[in-house]
Amino acid sequence: LQSQASNLHTIVETETKVSPKPPFIKRILVVDDDPDITLTFKTGLDGVYYGDGDKKKSFEVYTYNDPSLVVKEFKPYFYDLLLTDIYMPKMNGFQLGQKILELDVNVRVCFMSASRVNIQALRELYANVSFGCFIEKPVSIKYLIERLVAELD
Repeated sequence: LQSQASNLHTIVETETKVSPKPPFIKRILVVDDDPDITLTFKTGLDGVYYGDGDKKKSFEVYTYNDPSLVVKEFKPYFYDLLLTDIYMPKMNGFQLGQKILELDVNVRVCFMSASRVNIQALRELYANVSFGCFIEKPVSIKYLIERLVAELD
């Protein structure tokens, strides 16, 4: 009897790990070398609902402060959107975006920066990286939600 219970627990645990995410959850991967920013974005976005009625959706937020760790631990086909800072040590946001798109072509990528950026020049320099959107920091959570919703829908 104990063996059967153990097997049942293993089956339930395995099925839970491989079950697909509900369609109303949008997984956001936030990468910024500043822990205060990732904490603020996670606190402000995680669990936020948007949309109406049966089309209501929610954000599920995952954060990293080290872009090289993101590449090492990245799960293809898990995230809906990558929101990454442009200027980070070790690897900039465009390099990270390029590596992530090599692992998962379906993830959308949004870039953010506190510095003035010539977007057109960056589009030419990183022609092989898909620019979903650009967000200038500082940004209010309300505006961030609006931009992410527009990008995901």
